[in-house]
Amino acid sequence: MIDTCISSYIAALADYGVRTGLIEPSDRTWAVNGLLQAMELQEYQEPEEPLEERPLEEILGRLVDFCVKRGLIENDVTSRDLLDTRLMGVLTPRPSWVIDQFRRRAAQDRRAATDWYYRLSQDTDYIRRYRIARDVKWVAPTEYGDLDITINLSKPEKDPRAIAAAKAAPQSGYPKCQLCRENEGYAGRMNHPARQNHRVIPVTIDGGQWFLQYSPYVYYNEHCIVFNGRHVPMKIDRSTFRKLLDFVIQFPHYFVGSNADLPIVGGSILSHDHFQGGRYTFAMERAPVERAVSFPGFGDVKAGIVRWPMSVLRLRSGDDSRLVELADRILKAWRGYTDEAAFIFAETGGEPHNTITPIARMRDGKYELDLVLRNNITTDEHPMGVYHPHAELHHIKKENIGLIEVMGLAVLPARLKGELARLGEVLVSGGDPAADEELAKHTDWAARLREKHTFTAENVTGILRGEVVQVFAQVLEHAGVYRCTPQGREAFLRFVDAVR
Repeated sequence: MIDTCISSYIAALADYGVRTGLIEPSDRTWAVNGLLQAMELQEYQEPEEPLEERPLEEILGRLVDFCVKRGLIENDVTSRDLLDTRLMGVLTPRPSWVIDQFRRRAAQDRRAATDWYYRLSQDTDYIRRYRIARDVKWVAPTEYGDLDITINLSKPEKDPRAIAAAKAAPQSGYPKCQLCRENEGYAGRMNHPARQNHRVIPVTIDGGQWFLQYSPYVYYNEHCIVFNGRHVPMKIDRSTFRKLLDFVIQFPHYFVGSNADLPIVGGSILSHDHFQGGRYTFAMERAPVERAVSFPGFGDVKAGIVRWPMSVLRLRSGDDSRLVELADRILKAWRGYTDEAAFIFAETGGEPHNTITPIARMRDGKYELDLVLRNNITTDEHPMGVYHPHAELHHIKKENIGLIEVMGLAVLPARLKGELARLGEVLVSGGDPAADEELAKHTDWAARLREKHTFTAENVTGILRGEVVQVFAQVLEHAGVYRCTPQGREAFLRFVDAVR
């Protein structure tokens, strides 16, 4: 006979499905049987008294623990995730139903449609609310405005060289990558996440088939991903600007941007063309234009250099086609631009270096494009990239500076949660960080902090968080192709003058 306690938790999960609208009350028995099948059980006893409402994390945890004890799965994070996703897949509506519901709402109100879809993605546990809640987040001021920090606890820190190697490696397997449409409903494997609870929304962008989904990691509010229906590499060209603006025309309450298309400056997934967007105001969007500029033949487009540690041209117009035209002209000029005095090289040894990270939004009824100039050249001194966080900052951030960081939100590795806590203890006690193998990388930084601050148990966390934000501002300065100095601005204007 099945454990009555487990029957109670199976019932609780089915009840969760009814309560959240994932299934109808008439679907409950069918759902219970689906859960039994997923857990390889043949018996079930309906509880006489329903469990008090429990958190989803607890319900899934108890069911997975039961399967571990029975030897159905190993007790590791990946195996547990594969099983609890399979359980949630039982409750997740068919793609056709989700698409129909989204389109019905979108016909009336696009914002209401995305609100509903975002909630659905959370209720299905595709977005694991309880894990996102554990991420450490804060905001602190810099000379460039208030920057965002998140210490992500669900993804490993990546080496930029590994990312570049992944792009060059031949594509194989099914699905080809984690962005492909074929992930929808996929059972997963040890080296690929399960996606039975994943649903995507078809969208037409510039006449092509694309899909809308949310990021399971949700670095910011309504963090969405818009991906090409075909598995094709990232590419920044005229059509990219057209697609970005087409998206914000359809979803004016969202910004959308693209990582660059070259290794080092191109974020983590370059093998599948995609954008990222959402409903969030980043520091870069709030940053003002510090100097107006103009381009021949585009007197109707308002343009300027943004006061930001990276090198950003902002374009504004009521005519989206004019922004596409000018952005394409700037991109073509930048692709071929060399300024040896500013250490800008279009290519070396046949390898191209210049590209753009573009971001589109609606602001005050007009279209706006931010074009961030990028360059991925490396040297013996900076083997990970000249315009990349330099080695002295790797103790905090060594990963690629992709779209999210460019806009002013640092995604920092999980290791920092523990390291900063222990470093705080050392700073308060007067200890030596070098005596701790994991803290040794912070030794020079800690020495500089001790010159600036007197640490106590009460103030150490606040001081460290503020100083981490200052490091992130330096990271963005390193990633900027032109420094925020008179000489840097002069060099930036030389490029502006070269756009014809």
